[in-house]
Amino acid sequence: MLGFLRRKKKEKYGPFIYLSEPTLLYHTKTEKAILEVIEEKFNSNNILVPSDYGLRDTSPKIKDAEIFVAVAVLGKFTSLVGREVKIAQELGKPIYTMLVARDPEGIVYVWVEGVPEDVEWLSPEETQVFTQKFAHDEYMAYLKTGLFIGSRKREW
Repeated sequence: MLGFLRRKKKEKYGPFIYLSEPTLLYHTKTEKAILEVIEEKFNSNNILVPSDYGLRDTSPKIKDAEIFVAVAVLGKFTSLVGREVKIAQELGKPIYTMLVARDPEGIVYVWVEGVPEDVEWLSPEETQVFTQKFAHDEYMAYLKTGLFIGSRKREW
């Protein structure tokens, strides 16, 4: 009856890709950019995006994935991403790593096949400290520019 209110679902195409990203990137412009890069690289929009599932565990779906993509923010795998990378390695899935960092011009995305040796694997405790520091830095940047100058632009 109210069919015009229903969202039209996008037709899925391409291989099933499992994206493993830290929760601090959920629903950010960085996540959106990562999805665009993956879609372009693999010609697929058939991507499991963890932020669509909230905080529910999606790791059982790794076994169904044809490709596994892990995101390392500032050269670090959070404990969740690290756990999922180990599962993908045990299952023999092709793994790609997207390194995400900030430079003066914006955010830089580096695509690597496999898992780089120099990526730091954080423990749950280290992940908590990293996430708190990351959130604090973002909040302080917002206070400095957004509140006082009027810019609402967020870095990540």
